[in-house]
Amino acid sequence: MAIANQLKALLQSHLEGDDNRFYSVAMQVAAHEAKLGHGKLAEELRTLVDQAKAQRSVTTESKAVPISKPRGELANLLSVSYPKSRLSDMVLSIELTQQLERIVCEQRHAAEILSHGLSPRRKLLLVGPPGTGKTMTASVLAGELGLPLFQVRLDGLLTKFMGETAAKLRQVFDSTQQTRGVYFFDEFDAIGSQRGLTNDVGEVRRILNSFLQMIEQDKSHSLIIGATNHPDILDNALFRRFDDLLHYELPDEAHIASVLKSRLSGMSLKSTSWKRLASKAVGLSYAELTRAADEVLKTALIERIQKITEKNIAYALEERRKLSERFNKMS
Repeated sequence: MAIANQLKALLQSHLEGDDNRFYSVAMQVAAHEAKLGHGKLAEELRTLVDQAKAQRSVTTESKAVPISKPRGELANLLSVSYPKSRLSDMVLSIELTQQLERIVCEQRHAAEILSHGLSPRRKLLLVGPPGTGKTMTASVLAGELGLPLFQVRLDGLLTKFMGETAAKLRQVFDSTQQTRGVYFFDEFDAIGSQRGLTNDVGEVRRILNSFLQMIEQDKSHSLIIGATNHPDILDNALFRRFDDLLHYELPDEAHIASVLKSRLSGMSLKSTSWKRLASKAVGLSYAELTRAADEVLKTALIERIQKITEKNIAYALEERRKLSERFNKMS
């Protein structure tokens, strides 16, 4: 019966011109065949889907095509984009890079993995300070895998009415089955805070219990990603529901130098010491470094400066540090 429904869904999505749903259902058929032990057929189906996506990308490159958006009530729960980011765009620790490469590799060989009764990693929890690359990671995974990125809108998900949030959460998880993509829960602690906190109320416990149940039961081929700056307040039961835990940290001097050099070396003087600049920027996040570099570039464009000096960069970094300290005092 499952395969019959999938065939109907394939025809329906084709008639409606919904390519994303068509690809998603085709991947479900491939996974079904893999579970039956038809590994070669499953791999062939996945290859055909990848080729179709690549061909679609080429044919639409010079033509604006409306992005398929969540419809109905889902439009208030999910915002969609199609990132083109790649892992090479990020500056990360060796350990994090290897973890992400492994996730991408397992997703690309999902049919083969499933055919042996195993599951590729797809439920990920990202923890670390703000500005360290958690949101960018969701974009990179979507870009590497050619999938849409669905960002879960907490303002639409969380309501004051009893039982309504859980019902909306169910719609999101239903969507993971219907449309394969990367589903990103930012500020995940809003859903997953500990059930024993002193300011806890019954509805918070119900939301968390619903999420725990739904993520455990989820058998889709979508990636589900939660990101938080406050792992200490997450309920312990959550950690067991995720396939992988990725830790993000503030960049060290070597990574700081790499970020600054990659963004500014084209317009900077050859005498610029990236190592010296990095020593002055310890404590800033990747996002803050990027903003500081962009400020230098904008100033150079406005003032018609041909070459950026080390002093220009150091000034922008110091300004960003002062802003960061003010924000920290206010929070």
